[in-house]
Amino acid sequence: MEISRLRALVAVVQQGSFTRAAERMRSQKAQVSRQVSELEAELGVRLLERTTRALRLTEIGREVFERAVGILAAIEETERTVQSARGEPQGVLRITMPLEFGLIAGFGWVRDVLASHPQLRIDVDSSSRIVDLVHEGFDLAIRVGELPDSRLAARRLGEMRYGLYASPTYLRDRGAPSAPNELAGHDLIAFAPGGKPSPLRLHRDEDHFELPNTAPRLRVDSRFAQCDATVAGLGIGENAEHIVAPHLASGALVRVLPEWRRPPVPVHAVFPSHRFLAPKVRAFVEHAQAHFPAADA
Repeated sequence: MEISRLRALVAVVQQGSFTRAAERMRSQKAQVSRQVSELEAELGVRLLERTTRALRLTEIGREVFERAVGILAAIEETERTVQSARGEPQGVLRITMPLEFGLIAGFGWVRDVLASHPQLRIDVDSSSRIVDLVHEGFDLAIRVGELPDSRLAARRLGEMRYGLYASPTYLRDRGAPSAPNELAGHDLIAFAPGGKPSPLRLHRDEDHFELPNTAPRLRVDSRFAQCDATVAGLGIGENAEHIVAPHLASGALVRVLPEWRRPPVPVHAVFPSHRFLAPKVRAFVEHAQAHFPAADA
């Protein structure tokens, strides 16, 4: 059984089409299709049900796919052992991360790691969805927030800290709140992913405060858009210190209720739980840990 045929099957299933699988493998669609057909002929079973709109694994096809993933993982682990002896990260590193964290730090890490390791290539997916690393063939994910229990391994990179901010113009016109309960009387700019604002929960030492349900003046699904609206004087917004830092330095924003803030939000690198960590993954994770941005807000 040729390994290239197993790779073709796994790529087709993970990418969802022969065309995308060919792009991923840097091959031709006809070549990938032929390899899968040859594997089916060799095994004497149909592995994929093909329609004009979708591909679906047959029952035996799913079992073969899962075994193929395990076989390829074992081969990759052997290759990683050899790479470790040589010490130089190489090959393709597939990473997924939220777009906004990529703009804060992640894309900078990608540029730095590529500059340091000329034999390495990186593919980045910057979507907000939670990617199935194993099924979709990713090596690494950057995730912001508490991690659910899973079979994945993780390393903490740093944390995101948040605070309340407003423009000097807004505070001059409306006054600065002196206590959290006064926020209800102000124009608020809410971060609302999926159209649903996150509750505003603040703490100061042992004191806790949650803002009652109120209609914000503006809802946005981007922290950068929220920051821009705050700079424009539209209201008070809670945002990440990493995002607002340049505006604080220039005086375009000032801190509101500086003693009150939400708990820090952790940022982790998450990867499939293997006994051996590939040099390409280790190089990226160690760079990210060493260069997690400071936010002096």
